Amino acid sequence: MEVSEANKISTKLHEIVDMLHLNDSTFIVRLEKNGVNFKAGQHINVGPANSIHTREYSVYSGENDEYLDILVKEVTDGFISPVLKKQKPGNMLIVEEPVGYFSLPQNIKPDQKLLLIASGTGISPFHSFIKTTPNLNYKLIHGVRNLSERYDFDFYEPSRYIACTSRQKSDESYFGRVTHYLEENPVSPETQCYLCGNSGMIHDTYDILENQGIASENIHAEVYF
Repeated sequence: MEVSEANKISTKLHEIVDMLHLNDSTFIVRLEKNGVNFKAGQHINVGPANSIHTREYSVYSGENDEYLDILVKEVTDGFISPVLKKQKPGNMLIVEEPVGYFSLPQNIKPDQKLLLIASGTGISPFHSFIKTTPNLNYKLIHGVRNLSERYDFDFYEPSRYIACTSRQKSDESYFGRVTHYLEENPVSPETQCYLCGNSGMIHDTYDILENQGIASENIHAEVYF
């Protein structure tokens, strides 16, 4: 293990176990766990072993899984994602220690209503929540452009997962943005709401939830970009 004297952040080299491509631009990098312990909802900085650049990714796997997954969408002019897309099993990546406080309460009650709202790869921490604690009383609203962006949608209970597609009409999804869905389907005041994704979605959703009577302390947000 190496420790940076500048910022005291611990880093390790992790071997890639598998590369799982979900569509043309989005993929899962599966890494050996290598002793990393994290809390569902935390993120790690990941980058090529021969580079000084890393990028934050929420952990996609569950706390008790034998491996460490991240969900990555390629940004064509990015420093990291295009390089990660070209990686192969057996290659090594730098992984910094898990950080962040976007997580569920330690002893959450089974009947506590949870509303999980994501855009794009912002679904990552929620996938980790549910893998770690399968009996959650959740409803997951996922804002995507088309059906191909419903990453691992068959992992979730069908009655609990709603895809909101902004560019593709389908009987398998709600056609429209997450905000439109929420305006048509008000949230009950006792619900704990978790928002993860782009800043525009989070800002607009936060206002809608507050107007529907959700207390600000019951709205938790993690901004991706």
